[in-house]
Amino acid sequence: MKDKDLPIDNNPHTLEELTEKANKIIESLENEKDLDHSIERYQELLRLNKAIEKKFHKNFKNISEETSNKVKKIIKKNEKKA
Repeated sequence: MKDKDLPIDNNPHTLEELTEKANKIIESLENEKDLDHSIERYQELLRLNKAIEKKFHKNFKNISEETSNKVKKIIKKNEKKA
């Protein structure tokens, strides 16, 4: 398994916390002089980005499901009135 594919445990963190962590890594990469250390930080950033993307898609799916359920309830309520 490639280093960038190794999962990091970010489940307890919110999207905001993960984004803040990514921003700090980006800032440190911009100031980094040691190329070897930059590669390690960049790989960490890639893993973090993957975690953010997964969490974003999970949240999007949850919002979509909640919206769909609310629409179904409204439709049923309107059918009963008719």
